[in-house]
Amino acid sequence: MPADSRLVRHVVATTGLAPAEAARVIDDVLAFHQETVEAYVRRRHAELQLRGAKNAAIFTTLREELADRLVSAPDLSERQLRRIIYG
Repeated sequence: MPADSRLVRHVVATTGLAPAEAARVIDDVLAFHQETVEAYVRRRHAELQLRGAKNAAIFTTLREELADRLVSAPDLSERQLRRIIYG
Protein backbone atom coordinates (compact mmCIF):
# COMPACT_ATOMS: atom_id res chain seq x y z
CA MET A 1 0.00 0.00 0.00
CA PRO A 2 1.61 3.28 -1.05
CA ALA A 3 2.15 6.02 1.52
CA ASP A 4 -0.61 8.61 1.88
CA SER A 5 0.16 11.41 -0.57
CA ARG A 6 -0.74 14.13 1.96
CA LEU A 7 1.69 12.64 4.45
CA VAL A 8 4.40 12.41 1.78
CA ARG A 9 3.87 16.10 0.92
CA HIS A 10 4.05 17.02 4.62
CA VAL A 11 7.29 15.09 5.16
CA VAL A 12 8.78 16.61 2.00
CA ALA A 13 7.82 20.12 3.16
CA THR A 14 9.13 19.69 6.69
CA THR A 15 12.33 17.77 5.97
CA GLY A 16 13.50 18.68 2.51
CA LEU A 17 13.56 15.04 1.44
CA ALA A 18 12.67 14.13 -2.10
CA PRO A 19 9.19 12.62 -2.50
CA ALA A 20 10.56 9.13 -3.16
CA GLU A 21 12.78 9.33 -0.07
CA ALA A 22 9.91 10.62 2.06
CA ALA A 23 7.67 7.77 0.91
CA ARG A 24 10.39 5.23 1.74
CA VAL A 25 10.90 6.69 5.22
CA ILE A 26 7.14 6.63 5.85
CA ASP A 27 6.95 3.01 4.70
CA ASP A 28 9.86 2.10 7.01
CA VAL A 29 8.24 3.79 10.01
CA LEU A 30 4.89 2.13 9.35
CA ALA A 31 6.54 -1.28 8.98
CA PHE A 32 8.36 -0.75 12.28
CA HIS A 33 5.09 0.01 14.08
CA GLN A 34 3.21 -2.86 12.43
CA GLU A 35 5.48 -5.52 13.91
CA THR A 36 3.37 -7.87 16.01
CA VAL A 37 3.95 -8.14 19.74
CA GLU A 38 5.09 -11.72 19.28
CA ALA A 39 7.60 -10.83 16.56
CA TYR A 40 8.87 -7.88 18.60
CA VAL A 41 9.34 -10.01 21.75
CA ARG A 42 11.21 -12.73 19.87
CA ARG A 43 13.43 -10.24 18.01
CA ARG A 44 14.29 -8.17 21.08
CA HIS A 45 14.88 -11.25 23.25
CA ALA A 46 17.42 -12.53 20.73
CA GLU A 47 19.09 -9.09 20.47
CA LEU A 48 19.36 -8.71 24.23
CA GLN A 49 20.70 -12.25 24.66
CA LEU A 50 23.41 -11.51 22.09
CA ARG A 51 24.43 -8.55 24.26
CA GLY A 52 24.82 -10.89 27.21
CA ALA A 53 21.66 -10.01 29.13
CA LYS A 54 20.05 -12.66 31.31
CA ASN A 55 16.38 -13.58 31.05
CA ALA A 56 15.31 -11.84 34.27
CA ALA A 57 16.67 -8.53 32.97
CA ILE A 58 15.41 -9.21 29.45
CA PHE A 59 11.84 -9.78 30.62
CA THR A 60 11.89 -6.55 32.63
CA THR A 61 13.22 -4.66 29.62
CA LEU A 62 10.63 -6.21 27.31
CA ARG A 63 7.76 -5.28 29.61
CA GLU A 64 9.01 -1.68 29.81
CA GLU A 65 9.53 -1.41 26.06
CA LEU A 66 6.13 -2.88 25.23
CA ALA A 67 4.44 -0.34 27.49
CA ASP A 68 6.20 2.51 25.65
CA ARG A 69 5.24 1.50 22.12
CA LEU A 70 3.06 3.87 20.08
CA VAL A 71 0.14 1.50 20.59
CA SER A 72 1.11 -0.19 23.80
CA ALA A 73 0.81 -3.92 24.08
CA PRO A 74 -1.10 -5.58 26.89
CA ASP A 75 0.84 -5.93 30.13
CA LEU A 76 2.34 -9.37 29.59
CA SER A 77 3.56 -11.45 32.51
CA GLU A 78 6.95 -13.13 32.51
CA ARG A 79 5.17 -16.42 31.86
CA GLN A 80 3.38 -14.98 28.79
CA LEU A 81 6.68 -13.62 27.48
CA ARG A 82 8.32 -17.03 27.96
CA ARG A 83 5.49 -18.68 26.02
CA ILE A 84 5.93 -16.27 23.14
CA ILE A 85 9.67 -16.94 23.02
CA TYR A 86 9.83 -20.63 23.74
CA GLY A 87 6.37 -21.80 22.66
